Amino acid sequence: MRNRRGKNQNPRSADGKGGTVGARQGGEKGKAMPVQRTEIVLGTRNHGKISELRSLLKGISLRVLSAYDFPDLPFVVENGGTFRANAEKKAKAIVRGTGRLALADDSGLEVDHLDGRPGVLSSRFCGETAKDRENTRKLLGLMDGVPWERRTARFVCVICTADPKGKTIFVEGTCKGRISFEMRGSHGFGYDPIFVPEGHTRTLAEMNPEEKNQISHRAVALKKIRDTLVRT
Repeated sequence: MRNRRGKNQNPRSADGKGGTVGARQGGEKGKAMPVQRTEIVLGTRNHGKISELRSLLKGISLRVLSAYDFPDLPFVVENGGTFRANAEKKAKAIVRGTGRLALADDSGLEVDHLDGRPGVLSSRFCGETAKDRENTRKLLGLMDGVPWERRTARFVCVICTADPKGKTIFVEGTCKGRISFEMRGSHGFGYDPIFVPEGHTRTLAEMNPEEKNQISHRAVALKKIRDTLVRT
């Protein structure tokens, strides 16, 4: 749930607002795009997410690129009903458009009191062009009067890697916690200012990036897939 606007920065950026980076059908008509095995392309134009992913991927033997390195890539609409479906759609689109190994994720916030909402609509909770703060205020409004013990929630991240040979790998990471009563902190993006992880008293937005990257849902998922990326 994130840098100017974090997760919701681009109206069609990686976790919402109508989609993320997409794919062009390879190269010139009738010609296959060359396969690049020493690079990996992140399926997002979200500055906050790019920064976070680059930090979490430090040390792998692959050059990390993003959608900004391929300005001609069109967008892919994130219309899947699950995090997994959206992550897979984005990763495969990157492969088709670049001929390179791709990594894409879809993530969101699931609040128990709201029956799992906002879920896959986390970055579009207030509509296709909503900003982080608008989504956060809406959620806080829906949680008005709910006691601390009933404010349980979790961040969920599903990552999909896809290669030009058609192989896909999925991993999932979660971060459990509670929804705070007010926005606190200036770091991170998305719903970070109102999410207090289990075992902590500060919100994710009150933690520095190094602290967040030890416990976040995206960090948990990336740790599961790092060895696979090195071997890919």
